[in-house]
Amino acid sequence: MNLSKLTFFFSVILFLCCERDIKNGQSIEKYSSYKKAGFDTEKLDQLSKFIEEKSNTTGLYVVHKGKELFQYGDINDISYIASCRKSILAILMGKYVENKTINLEMTLDELQIDDVEGLLDIEKRAKIDHLATSRSGVFHVASNGGYDEKNILPRGSKEPGSYYVYNNWDFNALGFIFEKLVKNSIYNELEDQIAQPLGFQNWDLKLQKRSGDSKKSKYLAYHMHLSTQDMAKVGQVMLNNGKWNGKQLFSKNWINKIITPVTSKDTVMSRTDNSKKLVPDFGYSYMWWTFDSFRENEIYEGSYSARGFGGQYITIIPKLELVIAHKTNLKKSSGNHTKLSTYFEIVDQIVKSRIY
Repeated sequence: MNLSKLTFFFSVILFLCCERDIKNGQSIEKYSSYKKAGFDTEKLDQLSKFIEEKSNTTGLYVVHKGKELFQYGDINDISYIASCRKSILAILMGKYVENKTINLEMTLDELQIDDVEGLLDIEKRAKIDHLATSRSGVFHVASNGGYDEKNILPRGSKEPGSYYVYNNWDFNALGFIFEKLVKNSIYNELEDQIAQPLGFQNWDLKLQKRSGDSKKSKYLAYHMHLSTQDMAKVGQVMLNNGKWNGKQLFSKNWINKIITPVTSKDTVMSRTDNSKKLVPDFGYSYMWWTFDSFRENEIYEGSYSARGFGGQYITIIPKLELVIAHKTNLKKSSGNHTKLSTYFEIVDQIVKSRIY
């Protein structure tokens, strides 16, 4: 073999070795039966019927103690995960906060952040920490809607950090700041920090795209598209306090920080009618929704969720070592949503199917 052919041969080998193929990552081991997992077979069969008749679920994947317990629908379908993207960004921020690339105390003024309508001096005092907890006091319209119109106040009326209101402006601006400081795209970071090491089954970088109206705000939404089973892997690494297959991918301290309530459940739930207790009373942390009880069941203590428009959810219940990932692909459900209350009926049926 001449030198040119030999060089070509080794170049091909090097390319194949370095190419990252993570679409066929390692699948999660399955229980052989519901009973062996400690769950009631009849109740989980009834759950399938409930999902079919009462929800618009297109994918449900349940992991118990690191093994697949239950699945429904197409768990490989990649689709829009809506605001679950924010909870994932919270994870991605961890290593950069800890190596001081991101300083949570930096202000918008120091970062030279402004927007279409201009930011007021008081708004420029908002810190990265305030954006990550939706307490910035910046009531500028977001490029993609998604804000609590009833509780948005007049511009400049609140000191940063003093008032919680859910506003996509905070999260979209935070995404821009993240990329500015780490000098990499959110999507590359998602691939490098999460999809690759967790062995996502259905990852496709090309599907990840921003959107929004730049005439309203120059900070676009960093939308993400994942499959249900890959969402469950995100939940599992959270349940494991940042560890995956024995390797500490994210520090335990950071994971604990982003699921510790910053805004109390009393404040969050005062903005909505939950008198019928159809969903838990949620607090809010660093882009994760926290709760400690549901229907007076303390097994939910320390639980938390990622929540997205239309029926996109990841819920972690530490006391049961349970991860529940749920999708409603709105393109396949004729635009019909799975309400948060319906989803939590599904969650509660799973919890109550456990054999005590």
